[in-house]
Amino acid sequence: MTVSLQVFYPTENNTTFDHAYYDTKHIAIVDEHMTPHTESVQIVKGLAGGSDMPAGFHTVATMIFKDQAALDSALAAAGPALEDIPNFFSGQPQMLIGKVQE
Repeated sequence: MTVSLQVFYPTENNTTFDHAYYDTKHIAIVDEHMTPHTESVQIVKGLAGGSDMPAGFHTVATMIFKDQAALDSALAAAGPALEDIPNFFSGQPQMLIGKVQE
């Protein structure tokens, strides 16, 4: 069963997000520690939440894994990536682990 891990960085409560740091430093940490276990990774920068509405999220990162074991391996290696979050985001990220509907 293919599974996904999505990490949402909400804009609520006036959180700040340093996109330059995320793009140049954080992604390199994720690539080193977690990406070897993934099938694919997609990063989406929030632009809007609809017509004339601000985006509800600064960024959403989606990682796709072959199976639960691959996700578990990535999460076991995620320590450096998790520790890096305060360097670019002032809030608490939200996570969603789910079954990918094929």
